Amino acid sequence: MNGKPINILLVEDDPAHAEIVRRNFETERIANYLKWVIDGQEALDYLQRTGEYETPESSPTPGLILLDLRLPKVDGLEVLSTIKQDSALSMIPVVIMTTSSAESDIARAYKNRANSYVVKPLDLEKFSSLLDAIGFYWLVWNERPNISLWGKYV
Repeated sequence: MNGKPINILLVEDDPAHAEIVRRNFETERIANYLKWVIDGQEALDYLQRTGEYETPESSPTPGLILLDLRLPKVDGLEVLSTIKQDSALSMIPVVIMTTSSAESDIARAYKNRANSYVVKPLDLEKFSSLLDAIGFYWLVWNERPNISLWGKYV
């Protein structure tokens, strides 16, 4: 178990959901850096370091991406596909965190190599518990490669 803080990219178009994630992770000290982007295009700009995210200082490589499916501009499944087809990004774990429990969405997400798929509960307490579980799993139990060595294995 490594338990080290991690940079997290949250791709979420619902400000209320984003605020719940931010508060929960801040309270639990889960992330040392949580960047929230509101649509799929901004997520791609961040990850590909374009536009306002040109420098590593403005867009540190995330160790985890929490990705909604229904996003403006670029759909979450398209963002996922782009991430997993890019050798510099493909090793970043992507957790689909959405309100959709449709079998077609789940299947398409895993076909595009999502690392996990969770349905956001409508109940605030259950949503908070889900975030705790995600944080605990990805930050404590899950072993991840050293970001600085990723290029060595690609």
